[in-house]
Amino acid sequence: MKLAMIGFGQAGGKIVDKFLEYDKRTGSEIVRAAAAVNTAKADLMGLEHIPEDQRVLIGQSRVKGHGVGADNELGAEIAEEDIDEVQGAIDSIPVHEVDAFLVVAGLGGGTGSGGAPVLAKHLKRIYTEPVYGLGVLPGSDEGGIYTLNAARSFQTFVREVDNLMVFDNDAWRKTGESVQGGYEEINEEIVRRFGILFGAGEIQQGQEVAESVVDSSEIINTLSGGGVSTVGFAEEEVEEQSSSGLLSRLRGGEGDEELDTAHTTNRITSLVRKAALGRLTLPCEIEGAERALLVMAGPPQYLNRKGIERGRKWLEEQTGSMEVRGGDYPYRGAGFVAAVILLAGVTNVPRIKELQQVAIEAQDNLEEIREESDDNLETLVNDDEDELESLF
Repeated sequence: MKLAMIGFGQAGGKIVDKFLEYDKRTGSEIVRAAAAVNTAKADLMGLEHIPEDQRVLIGQSRVKGHGVGADNELGAEIAEEDIDEVQGAIDSIPVHEVDAFLVVAGLGGGTGSGGAPVLAKHLKRIYTEPVYGLGVLPGSDEGGIYTLNAARSFQTFVREVDNLMVFDNDAWRKTGESVQGGYEEINEEIVRRFGILFGAGEIQQGQEVAESVVDSSEIINTLSGGGVSTVGFAEEEVEEQSSSGLLSRLRGGEGDEELDTAHTTNRITSLVRKAALGRLTLPCEIEGAERALLVMAGPPQYLNRKGIERGRKWLEEQTGSMEVRGGDYPYRGAGFVAAVILLAGVTNVPRIKELQQVAIEAQDNLEEIREESDDNLETLVNDDEDELESLF
């Protein structure tokens, strides 16, 4: 699947930068074009892989390149005002070679959480290609203002995109980890999962063709219908070629072949279960997911149709959905077999309910604090007002 990726804000820019690095490392060529948009000049300068002419600084007349200070209303206003500058970068994207747009943003800050929904709305108005969002939720320990930003951004963003894929930092941050190290690891997790998902179906010269192809239309159909999506992932290391490996055993006769087919099938079904029931990018109950897509990636001799069909059937039973697609992604030299599961249209998401509840409380507290602050200032300044004359 060929994507035009636009990272909005600090987190969004870093994730898109990481996608480009993944592309170069794996040769997957998912990112057809990339851009980063920010109100903070320093964040844009810190990127390594996004071309400099595709880094767009907005809001210079208002915030002078210093960011919006976690004010996502200001972030949205600036995005509206400077949308033509952003469009200037998008104009250089060869849209006829792109299957979809992906707008990536952290939802807790100011620039990304405010600007990403504005950009998504703009893109949908102009282009016929689907516009997807990849939103990153802040950890619950990051504070009330970030939770409030995320809740407001989430409910706006999800309405403006064709589908919002969500990654929840809360489920992935390890205790005692440095902030920078934690975010780098999280970005690696995001890119790995979505890299395999979007990379499926892309055949390079001389590459193996999948038995059951997953192409961009399968992904688009799974994401169609809107709503929220989450991704599950599980992998197992394998040795691609060794004297005791699968290839040598396959040469040992029919009995061995049947045994190895059964082993391969069992490994695939086990990985599918681990991916669906393990840590999802957005933890939720998988029952009730409207649509699902299973991608099995790895060296071709470790993939088989029977295992994928079994995994797909199990997913149908677990989700209760009749729309479960599946296929393989032959990946020579991978050293692993991985199951990636895209669950679209999920609704039973406790984290979102909790986020909204905490945000409502934070909003009420902020209003109370502002009112108190005004009263306290009045008391402080006006005590001696009768005796002192004001300058003007």
